[in-house]
Amino acid sequence: MYKSGTEFLKRFVKVSTIYKYGFNWSPMYRRSTAKLIEVSEDLHYVKIRLKLNWKNRNYAGSIFGGSMLSATDPIYMIQLIQILGNDYVVWDKAVEARYRRPAKSTIYGEFIFTKDEIEALKQNIANDNETDIVKTMNLVDEKQNIIATFNKTLYIANKHFYKEKLQKRKTKN
Repeated sequence: MYKSGTEFLKRFVKVSTIYKYGFNWSPMYRRSTAKLIEVSEDLHYVKIRLKLNWKNRNYAGSIFGGSMLSATDPIYMIQLIQILGNDYVVWDKAVEARYRRPAKSTIYGEFIFTKDEIEALKQNIANDNETDIVKTMNLVDEKQNIIATFNKTLYIANKHFYKEKLQKRKTKN
């Protein structure tokens, strides 16, 4: 539903606008209590804000770790899907979360892909058909204190290769 809606809306609205408002209006992302507050035109930069409120406050009065994780979880994957286009498959594979201090106020996170990273990734896929990458991002407070660090592992593959790989698995079983 989201992918077909995005494809339809691309005729009328910039992809960065669809990305930002799509996330912010999506029921599953809204439950994280975060908001996308900035998205670059090329989608290489995304910034989120997570305010402390009654929906995400834990027993100790800080932002629940699950809210922090869910606020960061889908960003890199969907960002890469949109940047790379339909010739690639992108999946979240793993996440390592490290909570460093309680989030007692509004926190922010930035998700960044450089043009060089994207070109190197495309070249790697052209050579090897698939790869895993690890992206690290921090959630920080207004004073830039690190609240949490997330190491996100993403699987990226050439779509044709990936479909053949799935087909081989099915025939084995």
